[in-house]
Amino acid sequence: MRPSRTTLRAAISTVSAAVLATTVLAGAPATARAAEPESAPAAAAAGAPSVRFVDIQGDGGTTLKANVFTPAGADGTRRYPVIVLPTSWSMPQIEYMAQAKKLADKGYVVVGYNSRGFWQSGGEIDTAGPKDVADASKVIDWALAHTPADPQKVGMGGVSYGAGISLLAAAFDKRIKAVAALSGWGDLVGSIYSGRTEHRQAAEFLGATGALTGRPSAEFRTIMKDFLASNLDKEQDLINWGRKRSPATYLDKINANGAAIMLGNAWGDSIFPPNQTADFYEKLTGPKRLEFRPGDHATAEGLGLFGLPNDTWTDTQRWFDHYLKGADNGVERESPVLLKSRSTGAYEGYRSWQDVPSAQRRIGLDGSKQLHTNWDSGADGGLVILSSMLDQFLRLPPMASIPLLPRSLAAVWQSERYDTEQRVRGTTRLHTTMTSTAESGTAIAYLYDVGPLGIGKLVTHAPYTFHDKTPNQPFGVDLDLFSTAYDVPAGHRLAVVVDTVDPLYNEHNPSGARLTFSSPANDPSYVSVPVRD
Repeated sequence: MRPSRTTLRAAISTVSAAVLATTVLAGAPATARAAEPESAPAAAAAGAPSVRFVDIQGDGGTTLKANVFTPAGADGTRRYPVIVLPTSWSMPQIEYMAQAKKLADKGYVVVGYNSRGFWQSGGEIDTAGPKDVADASKVIDWALAHTPADPQKVGMGGVSYGAGISLLAAAFDKRIKAVAALSGWGDLVGSIYSGRTEHRQAAEFLGATGALTGRPSAEFRTIMKDFLASNLDKEQDLINWGRKRSPATYLDKINANGAAIMLGNAWGDSIFPPNQTADFYEKLTGPKRLEFRPGDHATAEGLGLFGLPNDTWTDTQRWFDHYLKGADNGVERESPVLLKSRSTGAYEGYRSWQDVPSAQRRIGLDGSKQLHTNWDSGADGGLVILSSMLDQFLRLPPMASIPLLPRSLAAVWQSERYDTEQRVRGTTRLHTTMTSTAESGTAIAYLYDVGPLGIGKLVTHAPYTFHDKTPNQPFGVDLDLFSTAYDVPAGHRLAVVVDTVDPLYNEHNPSGARLTFSSPANDPSYVSVPVRD
């Protein structure tokens, strides 16, 4: 018999509680404790932090389930910095308990709460809307009234959904002095609708997990239905809905409030691709830090949720230590852009995102190539979450045999073999001229690292959709592929592949349509690959 929704929710809650509670009670591994600075507050030495589970009244009186960690020895005679952690999409309120204990050991009051509409919290899912932003301020109000929290030292942070809510709250609550947004988004529309293409698997993943663990609002259900059905009549409604939930919309407010903001994301994030995070980072004017690591959505910091050593969470604590406690730990003097290579695992520091590449390698997209649409050529971006996790842990990105790709379904161009290693760093850009036999269509561009046997490893890709074009009339296309850090070995070449079907995305090619790619003499087509010499 198929398990009920209630049974599945209970099972997930039980497993999560058992794992995280065991981690919290046992404490961090010995290796992690040995690496901690010796400057822990004296209060922490007096014993373990206290933890209690509470109900907090959010916006409109909605009950938010929360847990509160208070530093050991707190007796009401001193105030402590406070960090508020909204949960990720579909995660229970115990999500941050291992990290909350670590922070409380260091002298923080930590309040983790279940975002409205999920699990035991009340209300319906607002998808980082105005009610979620108002909830964040209500939780801060509660913490200042019911814990020894310092009103001058308020921080927020979280993973994914919690990251987005934290950034949005920083625009509307001036009390927030520091934010650590991990695997979040700056532009929601630019995340799940980049290239004017519906990121189908990402949306289906969010919709399914939201329905399993929460109570989707009627607005959310309508948006998801129209989005997955590619309902162009409702496109502007989707864009308006997403902009209201995008921190980038409120950049002026965020910058005016001046919170110190750390952004941590993964190169292969299939929910919130890295480009929109980097664009958002560049427009911040206050203290800021940007970190990119291999992995997919929330996988770069995921092990840290179990209390295991984790670079992202270590830097998160350092960020809060400096901007909430005033610790002289040097974080503000380090290169503010920190990248970890997918190929070597080595870290690289840069002064800004624009400084990441030092040169461009251009691949000419010469000649004219025509594709039949609606057939998958064999080139694709993989599966949501899974493929980039394989790349993160096993260095196995999606692959394709470039010589075997059918040229009637895939346009292929290749560079010469490189004599030296090519360190791809940043955002690859495609410029071409396209002609379609139909007014609408979709193309997906891929960049592959091709070895001697012709096997291509996916370096990056991105989708592109057009509408309302005059059939058989050429038009220009400019497309940013998803940013990355990947090393192409000497003796390999790069291949540019364009086809019309990818399981990750909705496609808009009418039956029987054909796409032609050309390179006019007065406007040559090319792909520009950013490299670090």
